[in-house]
Amino acid sequence: MAPVFPFAAIVAQDEMKQALEIAAVERRIGGVLVFGDRGTGKSTAIRALAALLPPMQAVDGCPYNCDPVQDASACVGGCPALEQGRKRKHKAPVPVVDLPLGATEDRVVGALDLERALTQGEKAFEPGLLARAHRGFLYIDEVNLLEDHLVDLLLDVAASGENVVEREGVSIRHPARFVLVGSGNPEEGELRPQLLDRFGLSVEVRTPTELKTRIEVVKRRDAFERDPEGFAGKWGRQDGKLRRRVLKARERLDEVEVPDAALERASTLCMKLGTDGLRGELTLVRAARALAALDGAETVGNDQLVRAAPSALRHRLRRNPLDEAGSTVRVERALDEVFAA
Repeated sequence: MAPVFPFAAIVAQDEMKQALEIAAVERRIGGVLVFGDRGTGKSTAIRALAALLPPMQAVDGCPYNCDPVQDASACVGGCPALEQGRKRKHKAPVPVVDLPLGATEDRVVGALDLERALTQGEKAFEPGLLARAHRGFLYIDEVNLLEDHLVDLLLDVAASGENVVEREGVSIRHPARFVLVGSGNPEEGELRPQLLDRFGLSVEVRTPTELKTRIEVVKRRDAFERDPEGFAGKWGRQDGKLRRRVLKARERLDEVEVPDAALERASTLCMKLGTDGLRGELTLVRAARALAALDGAETVGNDQLVRAAPSALRHRLRRNPLDEAGSTVRVERALDEVFAA
């Protein structure tokens, strides 16, 4: 397998890296939406994070990358390897599956295997992209140009962790737990507010404006393309530290406490911003808990709430014709008011 650009070597774009680390620790966060300029490292960061994570144990011969322990009962009727009693395991890399804009619904969720139906007269299921993405990342570039019904479908499956397919008399149910990552350029169109709200975190990336930062980006990318293995080896130790940090955060995540004071601050912030529903509070608390786990903290404090708030809330704000400030500025103003009290 060709080396992937190391996650630790990505220059700047701190908020994007933080959001992806949160998603890697807290998989219930609801996915990450990355909007910004072209050529700012969006797809590079996603693939780098997947390569950073250790290989996963999977059932040998399973088209869904089933976990030998957790998916044994959830995959009944969908996994030939489990149905036939084969429990041999192997290590597989964390998948990163690209969803092209022109993909049909059948290609995404799966469909009837026409070849077997025509040649053998059997009704069999051909897994789709959701099956390949199980336990990994499903990446949609230019998500704002994807058909709305497909985005709805993907968000529903990502929230439930299960894909149910009813096609031509074939009924299949298989696990589909993945981190949904969408990227796009806002100049080419925006997502509907209802869909924006369904993404857990939203990140804005911009082309670096500092000369030193731009030079460093070019130097590292050029060094990687000239000698991928040598460059990856040079950053191996830093990537190893990040890997251990993420894995330890996963282990301690459920032990991190969220005190009532933190819940009160989160709700006060959402009320001040006028976010609809309670999804904003839930996402903010989950993101702050993941940050606390990454920090090695036992409880969620103000620092984690402040760091998580822009990504968790900026895409949930109503448009205010009397306030021309951008959503990020509005979140920052609200943070100053709530946490200065």
